[in-house]
Amino acid sequence: MFSLTDIQSALREFQFDAWLIYDFRGSNLPGRRILDLGDRQPGSRRWAYVIPATGEPRKLVHRIEPGALDHLPGERLVYLRWQEFEAGVANLIGSARRVAMEYSPRNANPYVARVDAGFVELARSCGAEVASSGDLISTFEAAWDDDQWRMHREAAVHTDAAYPRAWKFIADRVRENGMTTEGEVLQEILRHFDERGLFADHHPIVGVNAHSGDPHYETGNAPIRAGDFVLIDLWAKMARPRAVYSDLTRVGFVGDTVPARYDEVFRIVAAARDAAIERVRQGFATGERLPGWKVDQAARDVIETAGYGPQFVHRTGHSIGQETHGNGANIDNLETHEERLILRRTCFSIEPGIYLPEFGVRSEINVFVDATGEVHVTGGELQRRVVAITSV
Repeated sequence: MFSLTDIQSALREFQFDAWLIYDFRGSNLPGRRILDLGDRQPGSRRWAYVIPATGEPRKLVHRIEPGALDHLPGERLVYLRWQEFEAGVANLIGSARRVAMEYSPRNANPYVARVDAGFVELARSCGAEVASSGDLISTFEAAWDDDQWRMHREAAVHTDAAYPRAWKFIADRVRENGMTTEGEVLQEILRHFDERGLFADHHPIVGVNAHSGDPHYETGNAPIRAGDFVLIDLWAKMARPRAVYSDLTRVGFVGDTVPARYDEVFRIVAAARDAAIERVRQGFATGERLPGWKVDQAARDVIETAGYGPQFVHRTGHSIGQETHGNGANIDNLETHEERLILRRTCFSIEPGIYLPEFGVRSEINVFVDATGEVHVTGGELQRRVVAITSV
């Protein structure tokens, strides 16, 4: 259950008069989680809940579902007709002017935009200046408690341990049979997950040679032989309520000596990764209000300076939470201009990449900023070179 005192304090900090949370048939997952609804659907009719910066919250529910928000404090307004719904929204907004909603101006950040344009128009017609609740969502939905941080560390140990197992599996199969396949490596990783009580919402990526150059490749059955380059991207969380993900990517070469070309590209990617981590550390060491786009740019500058800017085709990282891609600030100045702040108790990936026609390199780790502002890198030791797989 949310703390009204904490939310109202945050509203004042971010200079909002109120937070208006609206949902219709599950359209606003972050908002429902803030209100302790989780994935539960409270009904089939529209509802809204307002939390003012000062004073008591109020709720608006339909007459045939009057108990939809009974677990929440505040006066209940009941509507039946559409005219009563619109009047009810005006009542909720009242004299509030700057109102936070799950909205993104010009759809600049679709990860925040969970409220439809029509409801935004309705709120504006009631005199509200609608602004994005992105930093509020990060504060109260993307921020982890101590138990989630513990479960992430546990998942990070297990996901890290999947790599030596996968590399050894490849080395053994190539040594014994001359080859293995992407799909066989995938199944070995899934066995590892199952043995350690991990859950993943979809399968890892095992990509060989040109397939590693496709950032969202879906693992197939391509052969893996001596002389091949392999990328493995895997993510999982403990199979427990409210668990959060660990999400890692590493690369290897099936042979004893890694060719210079692979090593050259990897070193650029690793330098970009390290620059992004350092940018986060620097920001929190100096007390900077650090938006996600600045961290992306720190990594992107390294790759662009090396001449591979056009081959870095995705954001540097994403929020991590109960879903692999969480609801906090992303590390992005490419697909979106991420102005949401990186906040304490939130976690995100750092995963720059260079994708060429013949192979692609990505190095992914997770960063968690704790309640004191200390920056933690999780997922084992940073990969410093392409793994020579047959030497495993």
